[in-house]
Amino acid sequence: MSESPILARGELSRAALGCDTAVAIGVFDGVHRGHRYLIGRMVERGRREGLATMVVTFHPHPRLVVQPQSALTYLCGLEERIELLRELGVESVAILSFTSELAQLSAREFVSLLVNELRMKLLVVGGDFALGRGREGDARTIAVIGREMGFAVEEVVLLTAGGEKVGSSAVRLALARGDMETVASLLGRLFSLRGPVVQGAERGRSLGFPTANIAFGLDRALPAFGVYVTRAYLVDGAYPAVTNIGLRPTFGEDKPTVETHILGFEGELHGQELRIELLHRLRGEMRFPDVDALREQIEKDIAAARAYLS
Repeated sequence: MSESPILARGELSRAALGCDTAVAIGVFDGVHRGHRYLIGRMVERGRREGLATMVVTFHPHPRLVVQPQSALTYLCGLEERIELLRELGVESVAILSFTSELAQLSAREFVSLLVNELRMKLLVVGGDFALGRGREGDARTIAVIGREMGFAVEEVVLLTAGGEKVGSSAVRLALARGDMETVASLLGRLFSLRGPVVQGAERGRSLGFPTANIAFGLDRALPAFGVYVTRAYLVDGAYPAVTNIGLRPTFGEDKPTVETHILGFEGELHGQELRIELLHRLRGEMRFPDVDALREQIEKDIAAARAYLS
């Protein structure tokens, strides 16, 4: 037996609830409105039929394993994904390590793991669902297997907006434009970034506008570079903020940063976890001839942010 089914069996066993379950499977990156619709249907039917509710998700993204050359970033971190899924009423989340060996399992082999380890009695899938080697297991194929193994399959019609599927690709396109209003509409919530506050160059402080630098993974999706109206969440509540995301071309840097100036806040944030929600893009990234011109623009950005928030 290959290592992957043994690994997957252990990961499923640790998440198992010891009772019959309704299950949804997918990466669910971003947990957008389409995902929420599908999972909501799974939770609703599971409760009606007396089934515990579970999500089986994958990490890393299967595309990064099947197509190693692809450059894919995540709309939310794994920890945040789990939190968002639980907020929808999911009782347990199983994280499967997606490997090339797991990708070679047939649809029948994969669902048999779910039946044996999770006591799956209901599988809820979207209209574009497929699993197993070569994506052989579409909803119809899995339904046939389900009749043999003792579980039902419900195929949920995909959620659309403006005639287009509400999906992670649409979210990424809007994010790449810096169109945070469309991103929020597709997600069903504001797009957020979070991470520990780390030591920066403290240029903002020298300019009179101290900023908190948020550390983030290189695999994290970022919006179009520029300046954004944001809301910052600290231990004592939410604060209005202005956030610069980008390369800081005035200073010739080559790695993107996320710097937040929290309006009305004075204090030390280094080492603390900071979460920001992105409301609106004020402008694109700009290069300034000197720090005085930069300082003047920051003052304009803060005034524009206050006007937006009011």
